[in-house]
Amino acid sequence: MPVGPESASEPAWFKSSYSGGNTTECLEAACFLSGVLVRDSKRPEQPHVVISAEAWANFLTSTRRSH
Repeated sequence: MPVGPESASEPAWFKSSYSGGNTTECLEAACFLSGVLVRDSKRPEQPHVVISAEAWANFLTSTRRSH
């Protein structure tokens, strides 16, 4: 599912395709121009983590290498 950059004030949250059928332990993410927001899907009203675009790219690169 392609996800484009969004404004941080109006994030479009999505769950990973790897979340599977387990709805009790999921993270949600939202992309925006300077990075990615990550939150606990069970507590969406709680604060979220902000990850810079550079850190997110490094994370994705390292996970792809491990498989």
